[in-house]
Amino acid sequence: MNERAHPGDRVRVSVRVDVERAEAFRIFTEEIDRWWRHGMAYRVAGKRRGIIALEPRLGGRLYESFETKSGPKIIETGKVLVWQPPERLRLEWRNVNFAADEVTHVDVAFEMSGGSTLVTVTHSGWSSLRPDHPARHGRDIGPFIAATGRWWGELLRSFQLLAEA
Repeated sequence: MNERAHPGDRVRVSVRVDVERAEAFRIFTEEIDRWWRHGMAYRVAGKRRGIIALEPRLGGRLYESFETKSGPKIIETGKVLVWQPPERLRLEWRNVNFAADEVTHVDVAFEMSGGSTLVTVTHSGWSSLRPDHPARHGRDIGPFIAATGRWWGELLRSFQLLAEA
């Protein structure tokens, strides 16, 4: 996949949390199910109770597990490409409706600043998806990127609330 930046290719959202960097990294990765929001906009399971988990290692999976009428189901959304606690995490990200060759990337940086940690999520690669891709919900790239930024912003706000509780 071509990693060059294109206009409208990436979303970057940051939040400051009043915890040390190692603790911010731990909460982000180990307690992801506690801060990742529920509902159709955030989880494949939708209204069903599912669990989001991140396997804490290079090559680990980001996945959601939930029960269906036909039994348990696991949907893998990401794969850990970079695992550098407490500094950085990079995921290959594939929405449930992505084709086999469609992929985006999520970079998460944890930077100490005084007694707090700046957590920055950069989700890139969106320009590689065709304009009529279902992930874009019929939006042109500009409005789609703005909506994706709000989506990540809502998730990071939930992360912040848990980290500072």
